[in-house]
Amino acid sequence: MGQTVKTLLTLTLGALIQGIGMGLFLFPHHIPSGGAAGIAVINEFFWNIPHGWSLWLVNVPLLFAAVKFLGAGSAGKTVFAVTVTSITVDVIGLVLSAPISVPWIDLLFGACLFGIGVGILFKNGASSGGMAILAQIFAKMFNRPPGQVMFWINGVIFLITAFVVGWWIFLFAICTQWIGTKVLDIVYKEQLTIVKLRKALHI
Repeated sequence: MGQTVKTLLTLTLGALIQGIGMGLFLFPHHIPSGGAAGIAVINEFFWNIPHGWSLWLVNVPLLFAAVKFLGAGSAGKTVFAVTVTSITVDVIGLVLSAPISVPWIDLLFGACLFGIGVGILFKNGASSGGMAILAQIFAKMFNRPPGQVMFWINGVIFLITAFVVGWWIFLFAICTQWIGTKVLDIVYKEQLTIVKLRKALHI
């Protein structure tokens, strides 16, 4: 199997996992997984715009930033990942009529899946779109863990979402971000460890 096919399959897996976490566990409770998702929640709350479409609209200007700062290759991978995630979220939204469980349980599952999915995307040179693009740019510029950077960027947007939807959203969103970004950094750093080990062993 060619490297390109392997990369596409890996990106598809990461985007699907992210989309399932968002569409199946978080969005039914109006819990944003990130800054772009927070804007999507607001759009759905006021204008009934599907989450998947909102994610795409928010990502368009940020994808231009990805081309400039991360390169065309990374931007192309991100476009692919955002497309798969958006479709996954919309399909789940069509078939899911009610939340699976209570908010805190769905939050835990959704945050973990979100972190795993985004971690896989970051490891393979893509981002999950939205504020993750900015996080990837800043992480690259300042040599900081991407999950940590994303946490602070999204925190500001969560405050805005809380004013619009409700303050309970802020609590859920911050918990989601804390869990999700911790899982993201674990997945991301694991890849770095494997790469270093292979170099050391000349594999």
